[in-house]
Amino acid sequence: MGHYSWMRFFTPDAVHRDLGLVCLGTGVQRGVLPVVGPRTVDRHVAVVVTAGAGWFRHGRGERTAVTAPALLWLIPGVAHHYGPDPGAGWDETFVAFTGMATATYTRLGYITPERPVVPLASTTEIGAVTARIMRAARPGNPLADVEAAVAVHELLLALRTACDQGSGPAGDRAVLEALARDAFLELSVDDHAARLGLTLVGLRALVRRASGRAPKDFILSVRLRRAQELLAGTDLPTTTVARMVGYEDPAYFSRLFGRRIGMPPSRFRELESRAGAPSPVPTEPSPAP
Repeated sequence: MGHYSWMRFFTPDAVHRDLGLVCLGTGVQRGVLPVVGPRTVDRHVAVVVTAGAGWFRHGRGERTAVTAPALLWLIPGVAHHYGPDPGAGWDETFVAFTGMATATYTRLGYITPERPVVPLASTTEIGAVTARIMRAARPGNPLADVEAAVAVHELLLALRTACDQGSGPAGDRAVLEALARDAFLELSVDDHAARLGLTLVGLRALVRRASGRAPKDFILSVRLRRAQELLAGTDLPTTTVARMVGYEDPAYFSRLFGRRIGMPPSRFRELESRAGAPSPVPTEPSPAP
């Protein structure tokens, strides 16, 4: 059995690197492929195994079995060694990238050096994004580096979604939805944990894993997002908006809003108001036309 290989590479300059992420290369390989490494690389590489099985070794760790669909993380400066089943092979797509934003994506849990082999629920959306990167690599495309860089951000989101669903925390999303639903209630983080049947430590770990935030910050982000919608979309008094998002003290709400948004609620309303006349409280946003 042979193999198929297709690769393209990008040459972003210093200006493109200011985008935070740049794509350095992408490719598809199928069939009985050679073993890779042991080696280290100077960039991040997401290897998505779409069919077949094999093994992966990260750093000095033991070999880990890999069964498609799965994500392999190659981390800069960390040795890796992997290969498909020597008889049946596997199919893989890879995207190599680098940039300042990789550190932030790692802190948020989108890149997981401590978890280099991750089962995936699906590769459909991942495939759509990698296809855009491959199209960006077409000869003579003057926007190649920017198109590919934008798609890398999309790829990290698609990988995170597929990893969350594939690794079993379907309950994580349900907990976040419940936490968002109850965010406007006057409850402490301990109260939220108890309502959700979790310990405080367990809730903190789950919210951090699923959102990259601490529970208190997650709740604050939900409240302030809703407050901005109400200020921009209605003529409700600021005191009413404060109560609706969980703050009985409007002065405290205004200080909190100002620290997080960068301006007081009144100024935000002046700049963003879409309410020419008294309007009903918005519920779910309407789809864009």
